[in-house]
Amino acid sequence: MFRTKTCGELRISDVGSEVILAGWVQRSRKMGGMTFVDLRDRYGITQIVFDNDTDSALCDAANKLGREFVVQITGKVAERTSKNANLPTGDIEILATGIKVLNKSDVPPFTIEDNTDGGDDLRMKYRYLDLRRNCVRKNLELRHRMAFEIRRYLDSHGFIEVETPVLIKSTPEGARDFVVPSRMNPGEFYALPQSPQTFKQLLMVSGFDRYFQIVKCFRDEDLRADRQPEFTQIDCEMSFVEQEDVLNMFEGLVKHIFKYVKDIDFAEPFPRMTWADAMRLYGSDKPDTRFGMQFVELKDLTEGAGFAVLDDAEYVGAIVAPGCAGYTRKQLDQLTDYVKRPQVGAKGMMWVKLEQDGSIKSSVGKFYSDDTLRKWLERGAANPGDLMLILAGPTMKTRKQLNELRLHMGSELGLRDPQKFSCLWVVDFPLFEWDDETQRYYAMHHPFTAPNPDDIQMLDSDTGAVRATAYDMVVNGNELGGGSIRIHDSELQDKMFHLLGLSEEEARYKFGFLMDAFKYGAPPHGGLAFGFDRFVSILAGLDSIRDVIAFPKNNSGRDMMIDAPSEIDQSQLDELKIDIVKDPE
Repeated sequence: MFRTKTCGELRISDVGSEVILAGWVQRSRKMGGMTFVDLRDRYGITQIVFDNDTDSALCDAANKLGREFVVQITGKVAERTSKNANLPTGDIEILATGIKVLNKSDVPPFTIEDNTDGGDDLRMKYRYLDLRRNCVRKNLELRHRMAFEIRRYLDSHGFIEVETPVLIKSTPEGARDFVVPSRMNPGEFYALPQSPQTFKQLLMVSGFDRYFQIVKCFRDEDLRADRQPEFTQIDCEMSFVEQEDVLNMFEGLVKHIFKYVKDIDFAEPFPRMTWADAMRLYGSDKPDTRFGMQFVELKDLTEGAGFAVLDDAEYVGAIVAPGCAGYTRKQLDQLTDYVKRPQVGAKGMMWVKLEQDGSIKSSVGKFYSDDTLRKWLERGAANPGDLMLILAGPTMKTRKQLNELRLHMGSELGLRDPQKFSCLWVVDFPLFEWDDETQRYYAMHHPFTAPNPDDIQMLDSDTGAVRATAYDMVVNGNELGGGSIRIHDSELQDKMFHLLGLSEEEARYKFGFLMDAFKYGAPPHGGLAFGFDRFVSILAGLDSIRDVIAFPKNNSGRDMMIDAPSEIDQSQLDELKIDIVKDPE
């Protein structure tokens, strides 16, 4: 055999044992007549000792080893004289009696260490080397353990895992589909699923009352840190349930995984916040509640001073940054520049300081008296030493800008600790959102989301005010996942399609199979999907889901390692009956 032990399992109790190890050379050090080689595999690192006085030929062979050579070592376990408390194997070393080079290695393009000198693009190009790094491997090990524990939990609660198709029909609602040409059906295309939504509903019609799947999904959309063109969902659906049943079931799953991975107990039920309150207090439907700085609305206190910026604004909102009254003018100008960035989009920012001695300073002091400014500060519950930051403009747009400023200040003040976790449910989302450009309503979630039973009578009279029976799980300002109670009544589903501007023919073309299924006794049902990549990244304390995916794409949707997407041969295009139209530019 190539090895009798791994490089991570030997301990002081193994001293005297004869062992065979195999792995990669992490580093080697020559010290006088001794050569020390750190041998690494997936399980850890073990120090190997070659003594020139004992076997000069063996020591010469060790001195010829390069980084990332694959070698087999035979030897005896001995207690280390100089122990390394940072390694689980740090109490022992191997006194080498034999060495065999199994494979040589070129000099790697970056160091295979936690603090590597490789940039993102270089590491993505050589991802198979990046995966050797301890910190990256741990992320994938965490992903593996979580996947197994999620399956165990759901199995214990009566869920059955069912695979659904990857080649499906394009139903353009939500993000863009990735499409796949069909050779056997020229001119026709499959789509890759954005989620198994319709199939899991069909499984409910089929009587599989508790379904789940850890499943790949695909969305052709612009990328960012928490998005990839292909990603993994924990997809779940239940029959004969109401919203409360779904929330309780999957709050239990989230609490279980936090306990399993982080040994964190959430004794109390997760807070619940309506979508309207989330937007009013945080300007986001996924508020980060690890820290305060809730929005303060000031419009009624700012009118009539002759300051057009605030007089003419639809909305005036503020946050109070604790202990920041000492910010210099330069720091305040930097904050103003931040909110003016295109990613935020504000035209400017105002501020009021409440000094430690109780005096007030403000960028709008020439328009408002200290008494008026003090009322602003009192509404924000500001304390001496605090700083109030103010934005104004259209309501929804300004709230979103203020949310960006709030998150920025939270990071600046160290209030967004990745090892602190704040979870909540956001509920009562709007069922529809209006698009000015197309002059029609779109489903905020998807067209199968059930309206709140209390609002059904408003579907025709006040469509935009109808609430959905929908919910999102939010952790540390990240949407971990979400779902809804589904429409199971074919007449109500027809009504929903009509309100979304789909003709009967169009609805039947896109969703006829589901509409037909509902005619055969569809049970009440609902569910949700968690972003599995995101869940792992949150528990790993990472900002990007890319770091928990074995072979991710970059921000342009490219796989740097295999150079995909790429052009295909003309013969393949001809077989698919596809012509490529070149961009004239």
